[in-house]
Amino acid sequence: MTRAVVEVFAEVACPFTHVGLLRIVHRREELGRSEPVLRVRAWPLELVNGAPLDPAAVAEHVDEIRDQVEPGLFSGFDPALVPDTSFPAFELAAAAYARGDELGERVSLAVRHALFEQGRDVADPGVLAEIAGSFGLADPGPDAHAAVLTDFDAGTRLGVRGSPEYFLDDEGFFCPALRVQQVGGTLEIEDAREVFDGFLEQVFG
Repeated sequence: MTRAVVEVFAEVACPFTHVGLLRIVHRREELGRSEPVLRVRAWPLELVNGAPLDPAAVAEHVDEIRDQVEPGLFSGFDPALVPDTSFPAFELAAAAYARGDELGERVSLAVRHALFEQGRDVADPGVLAEIAGSFGLADPGPDAHAAVLTDFDAGTRLGVRGSPEYFLDDEGFFCPALRVQQVGGTLEIEDAREVFDGFLEQVFG
């Protein structure tokens, strides 16, 4: 039986998340299904690390993924536009999820598409207002901010190891789409195709 929802804790500006989410959506489309829907919960790395993300580190990950795994992605990425905070984007997604999982998924994908494929600053109020308007959403309110903190608390209790971590029947799967390791001081990213295919079998039943 196909799952209705797959939960994933993830950072907006995490390029590994961008790859994994798109692969799941593409497989769902290939199978002609509408489920499972991705419930992307906030895992703000700025809270985990106690500091904003380093744009140079994000750019390094993007370059490695593009060179070694997914040459068709990150076409418009601009490291200068890696946001100092992901909270505004998280809050917009939370406001969307408050209206339903399908809308929440679409907005979660849209903010990542804006950052990684269009080179837009997803902490800019004007950019987020444009995205919100395209989905018929108003500006997020304090409830959305509280929802982001609730996600972070939930992820902390679950022992989330990093971004992204998917949960199926309370079992965590950390970044199943890619194998990331440091070799001789160089970041190496490989396509963990067999691992991810096994994960997808569990996702789609």
